[in-house]
Amino acid sequence: MSKLMSAKTKEILLGPLAKNNPITVQVLGICSALAVTAKLEPALVMGISVTIIVAFSNVIISLLRNTIPNRIRIIVQLVVVAALVTIVSEFLKAFAYDVSVQLSVYIGLIITNCILMGRLEAFAMSNGPWESFIDGLGNGFGYAWILVVVAFFRELLGSGTLFGYQVVPQALYDAGYSNNGLMILPPMALILVACIIWVHRAKDKELQE
Repeated sequence: MSKLMSAKTKEILLGPLAKNNPITVQVLGICSALAVTAKLEPALVMGISVTIIVAFSNVIISLLRNTIPNRIRIIVQLVVVAALVTIVSEFLKAFAYDVSVQLSVYIGLIITNCILMGRLEAFAMSNGPWESFIDGLGNGFGYAWILVVVAFFRELLGSGTLFGYQVVPQALYDAGYSNNGLMILPPMALILVACIIWVHRAKDKELQE
């Protein structure tokens, strides 16, 4: 167990959550962060989906890395990712159809997410299956928590709900409170992501240099 969770492995897992976050540091996956965060539920499902796909595509490519001809490695990576995206998409249609409809084409567009190809090229092609799996989980979680935070504020302030349930008391509306319609528009997602990046970089001196 100690070998499985060595200091190096912990760094691989925890690094993307903060100091090497794929969104706030590497600025990858921004498009989906803006597109699916108007509500908390689809944002959470998207985060989980990307985490699963990154983790397992990393493992598969790591297992195949010594047998893949260099000239077709990108094609093989795309085929692996496309297969996993299709499986996840069909699973959502079967067991979470409403969320699948909300996510629309964005589940299919996971194949174009820069995080995926970045991890496959930068990590899975040169590391073992276990390390690649942990790297996929770390980057997936790092991506997912940003989506959840952005979606939390957008849905709460824009719709007065969380996971579709009303959380802002009716008494506030009766007193004159109204939802901020700007929060559910895509520009506000960009502003929130920018604020998270600003706070992150303000706290980490290494990122300021």
